[in-house]
Amino acid sequence: MDTNIILLLLLVPLLSSIVNLLFGKKLGTTSGIIATLAILVCFLTTVFAFIEVNQSQKAIQVDLFQWMAFSNFTISFGFLLDQLSLLWLLFVTGIGTLIHWYSTSYMKSDPNVGKYFSYLNLFIFFMILLVSGSNLLITFIGWEGVGLCSYLLIGFWYKEKVNNDAAKKAFIINRIGDLGFLIGVFILAMLFNSIDYITIKETLLSGTNNQINTWISWAALALFIGAIGKSAQIPLYTWLPDAMAGPTPVSALIHAATMVTAGIFLITRLNFVFDLAPVVQNIIAIIGAVTALFAATIGLVQNDIKKILAYSTVSQLGLMFLALGFGAYENAVFHVITHAFFKACLFLGAGSVIHAMIGEQDIRNMGGLSKFMKATSATFLLATLAIAGLPPFSGFFSKDEILITAFTHNKLLYIIAMLASIMTAFYMFRVLFLTFYKGFRGTQEQKNQLHESPKAMTIPLWILGIFSLIAGLIGFPGHSWLNEYLSPIVSKTGNYQIHEFGATEYIVIAIALVGAIIGLIIAYVKYISKGEVPTTDDQIHGLHKVIYEKFYIDQLYNFIIVKPVFLLADLCKNVIEVALSGTVMSLAKITDGLSEQGKKAQNGNIGLYLFAFVIGIGVILYYLFIVR
Repeated sequence: MDTNIILLLLLVPLLSSIVNLLFGKKLGTTSGIIATLAILVCFLTTVFAFIEVNQSQKAIQVDLFQWMAFSNFTISFGFLLDQLSLLWLLFVTGIGTLIHWYSTSYMKSDPNVGKYFSYLNLFIFFMILLVSGSNLLITFIGWEGVGLCSYLLIGFWYKEKVNNDAAKKAFIINRIGDLGFLIGVFILAMLFNSIDYITIKETLLSGTNNQINTWISWAALALFIGAIGKSAQIPLYTWLPDAMAGPTPVSALIHAATMVTAGIFLITRLNFVFDLAPVVQNIIAIIGAVTALFAATIGLVQNDIKKILAYSTVSQLGLMFLALGFGAYENAVFHVITHAFFKACLFLGAGSVIHAMIGEQDIRNMGGLSKFMKATSATFLLATLAIAGLPPFSGFFSKDEILITAFTHNKLLYIIAMLASIMTAFYMFRVLFLTFYKGFRGTQEQKNQLHESPKAMTIPLWILGIFSLIAGLIGFPGHSWLNEYLSPIVSKTGNYQIHEFGATEYIVIAIALVGAIIGLIIAYVKYISKGEVPTTDDQIHGLHKVIYEKFYIDQLYNFIIVKPVFLLADLCKNVIEVALSGTVMSLAKITDGLSEQGKKAQNGNIGLYLFAFVIGIGVILYYLFIVR
């Protein structure tokens, strides 16, 4: 039975992907139904496995076959369905099903709809592989697979250069992080003669020495580099906002529940490694906090609805890394889950708006859409309230857990995270007000086309909106089901312990709530009471311009990394390659000249041949009897 569960999870999306790739053009819109049903089967299989593990309190572990064996080092093609992997699979396949369903309507007129669903299924297949692998090598295959699929999906509309550039950027930046991942794997393999999660955990829990701890710190740092690549933290975050070039459901899939959460999953899975590397944990917390504030600052002034949500994702991921840095793995996972629901709802809501606005993404050209799109505006409001951290919505509970942890461990990082949270409330209500309220600012043609999206798009929105409201109950303060559920996974070998709620914690919650309300009020006064509309690009100046241009980080990277690489490439092409080619060709010309001269002796003159023969024999005899 356990093997069947694993095979169903892996083979159903893979086979669906192959069918849609080979026969997608003939199947047409039916390919979307096949792809959606495949992920639904994965979700139902996950629910079954979740119930089984929850009742037995015993993880499902299956080794399909022995993959590699070197002396005392073996690697199995094995899978592990425990509390952590099943929790991840629940929202990956659950939200994945909703996004597939949404896509059946959103992408139905695309001529390559079969290929689209093939890539989408393949993405889910590799994400399942990443999450369910019992060792680091299986995880790495899934890790690379989602990177490949993100490249295919971000550049899906490949006829536009900007989409191709965004896909290549995501692929290349992720390769930088992947190198760190591989180095971390090699170090752990060297230390433990194994890359199996359970084996490493049991070995570490039995005790270590200082020399091993030093190597573990280097392994943790390398693995963290891999995590910041996938989860878009400073300095490897720039690919994620550009990934908006892909279809909007792709943005929802990548940014809500799958690829960008891989880094959080990896660190949580290896919590027993990171707990032995406190210096690395401090680095994780600092980078998480700085990323949260940095991305939130950029999100304040963006006008592309998808770009705002992208920087919001980077900021929320920063909060998750802040929790990971303090060893509060349950809090990070809690926010991953709530974020998956409200961010998927926001992205799909944005897709619904773009669909109605005939491709328009600039919020300056929207407004008043709530009159025409009641379901989309209502669900977008639910998700906005959740991400802003207002009670009783899910983000209120998960974000406050992180803020309380930060306040307990490091007041400076708490202040940074608090500022990021206030900014989040402001720019999300800014999007909401400018998109759905006041008067319409688009063209008459767009106004004539305004309509609510089909049921296949609005029903997933309602489901995600409802979960944005109620998902916080799994981590209710003082009665957290999630903390108890993850207790077999999180070993607590570090200094962090789950705190009890007291007066200090409630004060922190109150401050966070006031901060969210302040952000809401500022946005309301600016964009509802005063009716302000962001200025056009040519009127943006000063600090506003710097933030609007994302602090010119892309230009900086282009100057210090891309241009030197191009200069080196030009040097190799125009100087070094020319010199090498010239040297080789010179040798060839010398050989050719000598052969031309030697060729003249081959003229059929037998006397000349005999003369050469005698001379040759004479030289040989001289060498044999006189020189030697």
